[in-house]
Amino acid sequence: MREHIAIYAGSFDPITSGHLDVITRARGMFDRIIVGIGHNPDKKSLFPFDERVEIATTLIDALVSENTDLAPVSVEQYSGLTVDFAKQSGGSALLRGIRNVTDLAMETQLAITNRQVANMETVFIITGEAYAFTSSSLIRQIAALGGDVERLESIIPSLVIERIKKLQDDPASLLHSFGKDAHME
Repeated sequence: MREHIAIYAGSFDPITSGHLDVITRARGMFDRIIVGIGHNPDKKSLFPFDERVEIATTLIDALVSENTDLAPVSVEQYSGLTVDFAKQSGGSALLRGIRNVTDLAMETQLAITNRQVANMETVFIITGEAYAFTSSSLIRQIAALGGDVERLESIIPSLVIERIKKLQDDPASLLHSFGKDAHME
């Protein structure tokens, strides 16, 4: 019998408690989950690629150790198309978190395209209500503008808060190039 492997792919820059919530919910539905951290050369990143992989691995290992009766989760890095990575990894479905109706519209279009182009199905998991408006890009913007990231402890893990604070304290960090306030333009 074929193993049911979910591929949960994204940039995870930074990984949030909402991402971890999706993984937790999916662990009872699949035999195995692979978190694929993608490299997008066109996207400016808060954390370097290797650090995103290291942070995700640390957080996910801790999550898995809390309940070893559910599906194992591994973290892998990739570049190129997500569907190619999914097929090479033996994925039976792409896993996507849905926070709100805006996500649903965008993710549905992507899911239909992935099914047409690569014959890859997508499984949507609704995040917990506490994460309905959590966004990695919003977190990056708050951090870049000097916001108090400790106030975000309900939506981002403490390890991520620590790493962001280091970036905030480093004047040479790329974090400071993210600082755009939509209300100032």
